[in-house]
Amino acid sequence: MASAFVNILLIFFLVFMGYYLCYKRWFDSYIGEAFSLLVLNLALPVSMFVSIIESFTKEELIQLLHQIWLPLISIVVTFGVSILYSRLFKISRNRQGVFQNMFTFSNTIFLGLPITLAVFGEEAIPLVLLYYLCNTLLFWTIGVWLMARDNPLFRENKAEFNLLVALKKIFSPALNSFILGIVFVLFKVPTPSFLLSLLKYIAPLTTPLSMFFMGILVYETGIKNLKLTKEVVHVLIGRYVISPLIVVGLSFIFPSSHLMFQVCILQAAMPVPNTVPILVGTYSIDKEYSATCLSYSILFYLMYIPILLKFLLQL
Repeated sequence: MASAFVNILLIFFLVFMGYYLCYKRWFDSYIGEAFSLLVLNLALPVSMFVSIIESFTKEELIQLLHQIWLPLISIVVTFGVSILYSRLFKISRNRQGVFQNMFTFSNTIFLGLPITLAVFGEEAIPLVLLYYLCNTLLFWTIGVWLMARDNPLFRENKAEFNLLVALKKIFSPALNSFILGIVFVLFKVPTPSFLLSLLKYIAPLTTPLSMFFMGILVYETGIKNLKLTKEVVHVLIGRYVISPLIVVGLSFIFPSSHLMFQVCILQAAMPVPNTVPILVGTYSIDKEYSATCLSYSILFYLMYIPILLKFLLQL
């Protein structure tokens, strides 16, 4: 546990470095956007492709895909709980979709992938990608639609949900690389050694750029502007208590490998996705609330992760 926590501290040190360099004006929101684009469109897709083709044989990959039920059903159930929870605790009508998304979905890439790598090593990366597949599919369909409904214009049928845009987001470069890696493994397509060497130079950029981006995001939100309201606390309860407990409960119904079980719990207890505040701005709804929830979920995570690690390593 000690070594895993030290690795996580090193990752968060990169977040703090990103925050500090933003404070020193080395970084700004434009550089943060560039980092985000580099991760999502280059480093992460390359990392996914390399992980798949180097980590699995055809038989092992087929076995991996059989374990999709635990992450998929756990996210669906958490979504259902978030809807009931938002009504039970009377979350503001214009925040319910955003609340349900932040309650349900995890930051599987910018934080989830590096932290899982630090805790479980490279063998866990494909399992993270499987969780990411489910997380992404549900977020960019049901999740985005519910978020759009927070805008009064949508409820008055003056704004429409664009299915084509959602499909483009689902089949992102990262997911396309995941699928391409599966195809290469299943059909035993050889990868030229020079190309694989090039990809291995690019893939390690994922973690540092992701962490710098998170630090910039927290700085741009402004710690002094953060307000810990009841609606923020409810999101933290969903992320760090209810979501991982749902995985534990469903593991008795949908058995999986021990490592898959541990990875699912770790992924289910990640901070709020950084894409939520971006989309909130797109749909002209409460951006301050989503940015506050994201920032608090990152800040609280450093105190929460030792408890979670102790729990995971006792399973």
